[in-house]
Amino acid sequence: MVVPAKPASLIKKETRAAEIHAKKAASDKKLKALKAAKRREIVKRTAKYYKQYEAADREEIRLDREAKSNGNYYVPAEAKLAFVIRLRGVNKIPPKPRKIMKLMRLRQINNGVFVKLNKSSKEMLRIAEPFITYGYPNLKSVRELIYKRGFGKINGQRVAINDNSV
Repeated sequence: MVVPAKPASLIKKETRAAEIHAKKAASDKKLKALKAAKRREIVKRTAKYYKQYEAADREEIRLDREAKSNGNYYVPAEAKLAFVIRLRGVNKIPPKPRKIMKLMRLRQINNGVFVKLNKSSKEMLRIAEPFITYGYPNLKSVRELIYKRGFGKINGQRVAINDNSV
């Protein structure tokens, strides 16, 4: 009686593993091509945004110079976004500013949040002003803050924001 070199079940297992490996390699190759295409698209979009920001900055400068040459003043548009930081702790804060800070998610000292500015949020900032400080960030500081300290929630887990895929 001749015993085969490998059992039939092992041969089946190896062929099945080879098929799975080939399928995975093909899907990985497709995925890599898709990711590269998506990356190129993101780079194009980023360049377009930078171009828009640059054009807006140049337009602001042009309007300022034009107003100055006509002997007028140029008043730039009000900011749409503010970065708010809590300065004071929990002691001796009246109820109204305390509630406002809770609404703005400023629960601890040195916490900071981005706030979209509208009439009501400006009023809230005015009421809580002795206990907070705020300013109007530029694009660079927003990007740095988000990439350094920004987190999102994915499936209930806190995940650091490090690129656009999060």
